[in-house]
Amino acid sequence: MKDPASKENLLATLLQLEKRARACTSAQELTFLMVNDTHALAPYRQAALWTPGAGGDGAITALSGLAVPDANAPYTAWLSGALARRARDGESGAFQAQPDELKMWAEHLPAYGLLLRLPCQAAGETASDALLALWRDTPWQRSEAAALALLADAYAHAWRALAPAQRRPRAATWWGHLRHGERRTRWWVGLGVAVVALMCVPVRQSVLAPAEVVARAPMAVRAPLQGVVDHIAITPNQPVEKGQLLAALDVRDLEGRLESARQALAVANAELRQNQQQALVDERSKATLAVTQGKRDQAASDLDFYTRALTRAQLRAERAGIALFDDPADWIGKPVALGERIMMVADPADVELEIHLPVGDAVDLPEHATVQLFLNTAPASPLPATLVRVGYRAAPTAEGTMAYRVRARFDDGGAQAVQPRVGLKGTAKLYGERTPLAGYLLRKPLATLRVWLGI
Repeated sequence: MKDPASKENLLATLLQLEKRARACTSAQELTFLMVNDTHALAPYRQAALWTPGAGGDGAITALSGLAVPDANAPYTAWLSGALARRARDGESGAFQAQPDELKMWAEHLPAYGLLLRLPCQAAGETASDALLALWRDTPWQRSEAAALALLADAYAHAWRALAPAQRRPRAATWWGHLRHGERRTRWWVGLGVAVVALMCVPVRQSVLAPAEVVARAPMAVRAPLQGVVDHIAITPNQPVEKGQLLAALDVRDLEGRLESARQALAVANAELRQNQQQALVDERSKATLAVTQGKRDQAASDLDFYTRALTRAQLRAERAGIALFDDPADWIGKPVALGERIMMVADPADVELEIHLPVGDAVDLPEHATVQLFLNTAPASPLPATLVRVGYRAAPTAEGTMAYRVRARFDDGGAQAVQPRVGLKGTAKLYGERTPLAGYLLRKPLATLRVWLGI
């Protein structure tokens, strides 16, 4: 271990640090000085500043080598709890790890620690002191501890000087200002009773969720066979008639197979005629007549299959409506599997509302609950709808969240003369059962508290 600095150098460093502490213009600048520049007076490897707070464990305000410590980091949370216990016990001076701290201490901290108390509260205030903790690999010398204690007192003085001039009044002070006689007390009691009564007023639950106008019963146009899309004959959202050509698959391979099937059928017909003629005079040819007939039937079946497949390669609309699909360029040249959906044909007047209700916002929705749709294109003109069904299980959405799929039908008549277009998006407001105002306001906080408490 290196020899300690001379008394003259130690005193000069102490005075210089005190001067710099009192010259700080903000609490952030002072805390940075505490955990980093104190090293000039007594070498150490790590330093932390703990300050009391509303929580029982306080908070780590500054760490050596870091501009801003992460309050949610596991190490910071553990260190805050360890220093909070020492603050409650009144511990100061040299300290080491307790039995329940050995694992984390050995992983993150040197063996020898020194705890310096900073009385940062003004006279008469009862809040606990802040703690400046230093750690290094060698034991602390008595002279170093004494010098650091003097420096900690200077740090505390500078901290109090930087504190706001207007402090919160103590409980007795603000209670005295609040109570100016019996009449004022009665007013406060009446206000409390009014708030309690207001919390018991029943209100209707409501929740907002993203929504989209979708077709109620669209007809899917699927690939009738495996192949490659050759071209799309229509544009997205184009009205189509029954029997109109929608898309076509590449038929070059089918045409080749069809021609081969024709040649095979011609060969099979020739073989069958020859076999039939020889069967009149040759018993052996008569025995193979059934086999030749089977080959001819197989060739005819193949020809019929490829002929019908060539016809099915032309995808036509089975009903009138509008075509729902994305950019045609995304499909041209794309291989499709048997039964893969290419587009949908839907009735533009037969639409309904699809709502993705987040799991965290789900409320008890009664049968035929009222729904209001606020379209992004017309947010000031809500469209009324009625709940049809709610999915029994939450499913992941395109945004990566879990939500229940809700369907609602638009109400007929009224100001809504024309159904909204398929694909329009907006925000839906769903109305649930009535509940006290307190339950409405505290529903989410109570749910979060229940998760934290595990009940």
